[in-house]
Amino acid sequence: MNTTALRTKLDLYERLMRLDKPIGTLLLLWPTLWALWIAAAGRPTWALIVIFSLGTLLMRSAGCVMNDLADAGYDRHVERTRNRPLATGAVTRGEAVVLAGFLVLCAFALVLFLNGLTILLSVVALFLAATYPLTKRFLAVPQAYLGIAFGFGIPMATAAQRGELTASAWLLLAANILWAIAYDTEYAMVDRDDDVRIGIKTSALTFGRFDVVAVMACYAGMVAILAYIGFAEGLAWPYYAGLAVAAAMMGYHYTLIRGRSRAGCFKAFLHNNWVGGAIFAGILAAYASTGAWPVTAGGGEPQTVNSKQLPAGSPFTIRP
Repeated sequence: MNTTALRTKLDLYERLMRLDKPIGTLLLLWPTLWALWIAAAGRPTWALIVIFSLGTLLMRSAGCVMNDLADAGYDRHVERTRNRPLATGAVTRGEAVVLAGFLVLCAFALVLFLNGLTILLSVVALFLAATYPLTKRFLAVPQAYLGIAFGFGIPMATAAQRGELTASAWLLLAANILWAIAYDTEYAMVDRDDDVRIGIKTSALTFGRFDVVAVMACYAGMVAILAYIGFAEGLAWPYYAGLAVAAAMMGYHYTLIRGRSRAGCFKAFLHNNWVGGAIFAGILAAYASTGAWPVTAGGGEPQTVNSKQLPAGSPFTIRP
């Protein structure tokens, strides 16, 4: 294979992994970082930050490949997806299977540096990522399943930092499910006509004329849960400032989706990156205002969560 052909093939793999479209990675990464910071009371180890950031990128990329393997037959008939490498035949199914397997193995190698509970949860995360594409065949709101799959970095990050799963972790996951239903319904509103024609189930079709109301109700529920988490964790005022900014952005999304135009709905979907970023900025600032910052593995002062001391750096355990 000459240099030109290799470059072309790598470009196809990049598109298959959606590296040219980072929005999906960010929508997975923000909730994971929310959970990591809250579980560590603002003092996660840099090692965990790097592991979960790289792991998110790898598993999102693997998920995209697995999604296209499952949906190649449908993608050929949808305007937005008909030029994907698997749909056009530019990448073979065998190549895609090998690529997905390689990405999953790389992600699992990262998890092996963490504790046993996190390793067990990673198996569940892989199952969720692999089975999500199939839910569009039979679930009325597959976006709820997507919210679990996209948000499973939350319990994993909590387990890696704390060695257990907390109430706040489950509440964050619930908030993420509502968020995923909201933003992926906006996304599904773009493909509504194509989805009706090919028989795919989506929340946009299930909600029908109440789709905009459903999106805004999910946003409201998400904000309410996150506000309660802030109260339960005793977070300082910058957290609520970040949450207020995120809520204002959600209000802006209403102006984009109320007309149900493809361009407006897609713009609202993409804008959710800033929603997640605003919430994380609030969390980061709330802990920073108390002097809490990330620490090196095994370094820093003891951490405190709800008056319980946590040994700094203990979640990051290099396994033999």
